[in-house]
Amino acid sequence: QVQLVESGGGLVQAGGSLRLSCAASARPLISVGMGWFRQAPGKEREFVARIRWSGGSTSYADSVKGRFTISRDNAKNTVFLQMNSLKPEDTAVYYCAVAKGWGLLPTTIEYDYWGQGTQVTVSS
Repeated sequence: QVQLVESGGGLVQAGGSLRLSCAASARPLISVGMGWFRQAPGKEREFVARIRWSGGSTSYADSVKGRFTISRDNAKNTVFLQMNSLKPEDTAVYYCAVAKGWGLLPTTIEYDYWGQGTQVTVSS
C-alpha cells in the first residue's frame, strides 16, 4: 500500500509564501505523476497543479498560475508545491495524490493514494 505524507502547511499573511512537500513511500506501477488538490470548507475538492514523473510536464489551475510552482524529485518519489503571493482565498486543506492518468481536464477520478492533507491558512 502506497502512503503519501504531506508537510509544510501553516499560517501565513497575504502575500507570503509556503512550500508544501509530499513524500510517497513507493511509486505505484500505474503512475504517470503526482498532483495537488485543495479543499476549502463547504467546497468541493479542486485541482491545483500536477507534474509528470517523466519529462516533468506540468499544468496548473488558472487560479494559481504564475504564483504556484510544482516540482518533483524522482529519486525520492517526492513532489513539492511552492506557493508565492498567497491570497486569503488560497486557504484550504491541500492534498497530494498519485496520478493514474493525464486527462485534458484533471479530476479526482484520475488520482489514487491520497495523503492526509495539510492545512494552509492565509490571513488578510
